[in-house]
Amino acid sequence: MALSASAASAGRGSRVEKVRRIFERFDANGDGGLDRDEMAQLVVAVNPRVKFSEDQISAILDEVFRTYAEFILPDGKGLSLPGLLRTYDDGAGDVDRDFLALSLPALDSDASSPEIAPGDAATPSSPPPGAAVAASLLDDHVKPLGAGGGAPPSFSSRAAAAAPAWATSPNHGIAFDSSWGLLDDLEILVKRLRSKQQRKGSIDGSVGGGAGNSNFDSFSDAGWSREISGAADSASSAAPWDETSRDYLTFVKELAVLRTRADASRSREEAFDNHMVIGRALSEHRLFRDALASFRRACELQPTDVRPHFRAGNCLYALGRHAEAKEEYLLALEAAEAGGSQSADILPQIHVNLGIAMEAEGMVLGACEHYREAAILCPSHARALKLLGSALFGVGEYRAAEKALEEAIFLKPDYADAHCDLASALHAVGDDDRAIQEFQKAIDLKPGHVDALYNLGGLNMDAGRFVRAAEMYTRVLSIRPNHWRAQLNKAVALLGQGESEEAKKALKEAFKMTQRVEVYDAISHLKTLQKKKPKASKGKDDGQGEQAYVVVEASKFKRVGRKTTLRQDLANALDIRAFERMTKLGHCDVELVRKEMNETDVPVSYSGTGIPEKSIRKAALEVILRRLLSFLKPDTFQGAIKAINERILSVLDAPGSGRVDLGMFFAIIAPICSGPVERRKRVVFDALLWRPASEGGNGQIRRSDALTYIKLLRAVYIPTHGASDMLEMHGESDPTMVSYTEFLEMFNDPDWGFGILSTLVKLEESDHIRHGRHTCSICRYPIIGSRFKETKHSFSLCNRCYSEGKVPSAFKLEEYRFKEYGNESEALIDKCMCFNSKKLETDA
Repeated sequence: MALSASAASAGRGSRVEKVRRIFERFDANGDGGLDRDEMAQLVVAVNPRVKFSEDQISAILDEVFRTYAEFILPDGKGLSLPGLLRTYDDGAGDVDRDFLALSLPALDSDASSPEIAPGDAATPSSPPPGAAVAASLLDDHVKPLGAGGGAPPSFSSRAAAAAPAWATSPNHGIAFDSSWGLLDDLEILVKRLRSKQQRKGSIDGSVGGGAGNSNFDSFSDAGWSREISGAADSASSAAPWDETSRDYLTFVKELAVLRTRADASRSREEAFDNHMVIGRALSEHRLFRDALASFRRACELQPTDVRPHFRAGNCLYALGRHAEAKEEYLLALEAAEAGGSQSADILPQIHVNLGIAMEAEGMVLGACEHYREAAILCPSHARALKLLGSALFGVGEYRAAEKALEEAIFLKPDYADAHCDLASALHAVGDDDRAIQEFQKAIDLKPGHVDALYNLGGLNMDAGRFVRAAEMYTRVLSIRPNHWRAQLNKAVALLGQGESEEAKKALKEAFKMTQRVEVYDAISHLKTLQKKKPKASKGKDDGQGEQAYVVVEASKFKRVGRKTTLRQDLANALDIRAFERMTKLGHCDVELVRKEMNETDVPVSYSGTGIPEKSIRKAALEVILRRLLSFLKPDTFQGAIKAINERILSVLDAPGSGRVDLGMFFAIIAPICSGPVERRKRVVFDALLWRPASEGGNGQIRRSDALTYIKLLRAVYIPTHGASDMLEMHGESDPTMVSYTEFLEMFNDPDWGFGILSTLVKLEESDHIRHGRHTCSICRYPIIGSRFKETKHSFSLCNRCYSEGKVPSAFKLEEYRFKEYGNESEALIDKCMCFNSKKLETDA
């Protein structure tokens, strides 16, 4: 491959010459290529402080030979000289540091360059294009050549030549002689602690070795990246040391002596450097709790320095303290933005890590903003784009996710996780053919990619390919035997194949894993279907245990009594109820919404039409929602945000500006929050009053605002009804004012208002009502909520089947008359009244 035109410059020529000498040093057979053995010797030689296992060396070489396949010479010769040069150009190592670490003779052009002594302040250098961010994201750990990191130091002293890469980083390395002494003493203490704990069997030999746990390679990095935190991917793996042992307590006391030496430095700058070195070394060995103490001390010494805040954030995240990590990253971001060009190289990684910490708290919309900012600052940052795409997918913005993930793959074609998430986005938009291809690419890159296998199983399930789906779930379980969702879905796939007995076994296994009540109900339901199989001889069974049914038009469903809910109203209310459950807004007291209005100070802004609004960005709205739904776990909150973004924010932010009218949002969610119905309606009106457009209205709102609200409300919750037609009939530009009483009349209107709220409340109140041994004649599940009984043939339907218009195919009538029973007491009273009336007729 031809070199670029800049190779003619003296600096480039010096760089190429150094790479050539390194290459010749390890090309033992002189065949013009570095085979696997020669490359292994190179990796070990330029990383003298790292003790590699054979598996680690093999993994590094696999990555190098796959990534730079175009530079691999035939006949087993290995990597060519241009290929080695390309690895350095891509930021996989530092030529100068490797050159000095190998003690190669200096070039003539280097003779005039002054050497940097260990006690001198480090001077910045310009990394290769695109390599700055990659290196900074990885510099929490020792980075061997070919594994995405730097090489050994560039100091002339032998102590520096044996130091980890971060210690001699041009931008963030060791600046004082005293720090080198502390580093050497600390390494001795850690080595002694590791040796004692290994002898006692407290830890395994991999602790502190800098190598990640290969098991993490099987999973998509939807959250904290192993590229950033290595094997310390969670709080459970963040503390592999036995911190309760006497050896560890002795280590802590000895560490305190080192910290006292650091505090006794001659200057504040030297003390800062000492504590930063101690913290970096401790974090290398995954002693995050102790490292955090050093970084916190460094923050006290230089509060405006970005580095200790960033490192403290990394430690806090590794310890599972995500909220605190987010605060440290915010402080780092503030310091970096104030630092100007000096902190430009670290800004993208702060945004990425901040986004990851926010995702861990469930704040996906906020995370999107930071991933997007990182991608803007560094357009070649494949990881930021991947995380952006994954987060956008997580909030239901599938097209935007597709675009970001495609860009990440363009920059890094072998990014298996990006292929997996792109496939999920494509499946979400209905492009299943491409989705299958992308899932397969992810699996080809990582045969044990659990997410790709699991999601490909889901795609096949959706397409009705149950045999293929079961195969995928079986492969997932072979990698992760405790994956209960895969076990449950495998049962469903087996049931789709007609393998009832195997499905029941799989369901029982899933129940053992999770003990979830819905799995138990599914097992009971399967048993019920199997018990009813003998009835097939009467022609009322479809061969799988379920009675055949037909769907009839709505006009054939007649009501007995006004209390019986209309079929279409029930269908709409069930849909709203499902949304209410998904978002958990049904568990949020509506008074909390009023409290947010009273306590939230939102500046008034003006839209393009000049109308004043209290509008905020979606990420800021997410913070408010986190307070309203503070009882939710992060993953559940993420699901709620996705549902709200897809259903509500997409309507309120139709132009795609990223901002929403906060008062209108409060008014939209108030009807489905918990609390008495009248209080919900009052909060709706108060939210409309809270908007700037209604200020000074003496407790009244403009009729046009009320109409706009109802239009949006119906567009969100009853999208099948044409709200725009209603507005044309009633006049959206009406300037008159309406009171609360007049607003209620508009709100309660069953035809063009939100009268369906009464049906929704009925569903909320009947969630746990069961009707004895009555089961639905269609789905065979126990009836929960209202029971709809057909008066002529006495079959019963559940809420869902009634709303969908399903009736048993054995009963073909011109019309069906249903009576609704909220509980069995009502049914018993009705039965007694019918009995008495018949008795009276008989007596007469």
